[in-house]
Amino acid sequence: MGQVSVTFNNQEHHLACQSGGEDRLKMLADYISQRAEGLVDRMGPVGDLRLLLMTAIMIADEFHDFNDGELPSIGVSEAELKRMDVAMGKAVIRIEELAKNLEI
Repeated sequence: MGQVSVTFNNQEHHLACQSGGEDRLKMLADYISQRAEGLVDRMGPVGDLRLLLMTAIMIADEFHDFNDGELPSIGVSEAELKRMDVAMGKAVIRIEELAKNLEI
């Protein structure tokens, strides 16, 4: 297991990754950190969570534009969608039963 030290918002963080993935993780973390630094330069200091969220939204926006307005799918298979549909149907039936009991 590999480990990389990265800096985000002037704080050092230690991240684990698969062996051999250290350089890629470092490159990606540096990209995120640089984008965050750009936001801080324009807006001033912000909390870590808010800064991370704003950075993620900015990168997602860039990705969206890069892919002609398409965001990647979440990778749910047809079988999984069918299982989710069945589960949702059962939940609806159960909720309706509970609602009827409340009306009594």
